[in-house]
Amino acid sequence: MTRLLLPVVLLLALTVSAQETIDRSLPEFDFDQLELAGQMHFLASDFLAGRRTGSVGNEVAAEYIAAQLRGYGYAPLNAADSSYFQTVPLSRVNPPLAASLRIGDSTYVLGEEMIMLRGPAAEATAQVVYANYGWVDEETGHNDYENLDVQGKIVVTRAGIPGDPGQQGIFRGIGQKAELAADAGAVAVFEIYSLPYPWEGFRGYLGGERMSVSDGSEPASIPYGFVNFANASVRDLQDAPNGLPGQVMSSGLRVKDMGSRNVGGILRGSDPEVADEYMLMTAHFDHVGVGAQGGGFYSAEDSIFNGARDNAFGTISLLAAARAFAEMPPHRSVIILAVTGEELGLLGSKYYAENPLVPLDQTVFNFNTDGAGYDDTSAVSLIGANRTGIDSQVQAAAAAFGKSVINDPAPEQGLFDRSDNVSFAALGVPALTFSGGTTGFSDEINRYYHQVADNPETINMQYLKEYCQVFTLAARLIANRDSVPFWVEGDKYEAAGKTLYGSRK
Repeated sequence: MTRLLLPVVLLLALTVSAQETIDRSLPEFDFDQLELAGQMHFLASDFLAGRRTGSVGNEVAAEYIAAQLRGYGYAPLNAADSSYFQTVPLSRVNPPLAASLRIGDSTYVLGEEMIMLRGPAAEATAQVVYANYGWVDEETGHNDYENLDVQGKIVVTRAGIPGDPGQQGIFRGIGQKAELAADAGAVAVFEIYSLPYPWEGFRGYLGGERMSVSDGSEPASIPYGFVNFANASVRDLQDAPNGLPGQVMSSGLRVKDMGSRNVGGILRGSDPEVADEYMLMTAHFDHVGVGAQGGGFYSAEDSIFNGARDNAFGTISLLAAARAFAEMPPHRSVIILAVTGEELGLLGSKYYAENPLVPLDQTVFNFNTDGAGYDDTSAVSLIGANRTGIDSQVQAAAAAFGKSVINDPAPEQGLFDRSDNVSFAALGVPALTFSGGTTGFSDEINRYYHQVADNPETINMQYLKEYCQVFTLAARLIANRDSVPFWVEGDKYEAAGKTLYGSRK
């Protein structure tokens, strides 16, 4: 017992010391729980019908967020038209009416073990060949087609790209693999599903109606999708030197142009010496909609996926921080950005990162708030801990409100690469995600995550207030740092950061 006493006393002393250095007259110490609860009951109400990207409910939420930022005195995000909006050009994509893939003696059917994500109507009988990742990168010299004849053949590949088989790599593949295979002469290309969560969830997420950013480029010229192969089938294909006989058929995707909007405002920092450096604070305000759009169980009694935890929780904390900063600005300037399309592939954040309204090399940090929910109200979670040097600020903020910090819960889920922070990290901006207290994908988390049960009535409003307080204070402490955050040595995004900031790093 004596051996344990000194570390415990030291920990308590450090916690008290951290709290004593914080000015408790800051606005975040006086948040109003009833006001935050009112925002929750609006943003996650049935009236907004799940806030699906492109829906009326999503647009109502966007207007609400803009009105709040205007009321707080934030400058418009978009200087070009003096508005609080950035239009994200999107296409609404529906799967083919029919599609199938045959490899040897096995047939895979659309909506069961196969989904189609790109490509026109097509029908071809051809050999099926395995092409590793099916990836070509001129910069690194990687070319999976260099010594492989795929002319007139159906190609099957590993999921993702070399070095990144996770979500970010998969979305890069979705955007480019069809063209790479077509350039090599293939007539269709399919990836082998291998992510660490159930196929049914992935199929529901991307296999139904979805959105994609309209970049003006030509649509894919060959069919492209994912197949949930049995392991034996993959081995049979890999072991066949000339491939296996096969056939592909698709009636083609159905595409309609539309749009959605990111929402944001800018607050000038209080210290002129660092006011040209911006902290970007983000949360996605979209959710998954109603009925079959939600991809999960629903009934006639309740078919609305309200998204209280994911991500009205984060949107409200973003607005709470915006209001507190309006009352007492931090040293550095702040961009408040509520993004659309996260549930459909991080579309809004990716579009802003590639089309920033404040130069990205002036954006010194991205503090994102998002999550699947919470199962530990004594804590908050940090997705991306020990990667950008800001952990002590988050810990001090949590301690000020009696909370602990859980670092990177559920590492097997790859959560860092599943939220909007990764859109900025990929381009070099130090970034992470602040989430509710989570011990893992527990029964409590799964009870509400992407379920119709995720309603305002189930929210612990006291915890919502405390979460907003910790998030706001942590953001303030990060924005007030003497030095800007940066990736720790060896992080996979360190090189991108050095490219973005140049000699500053």
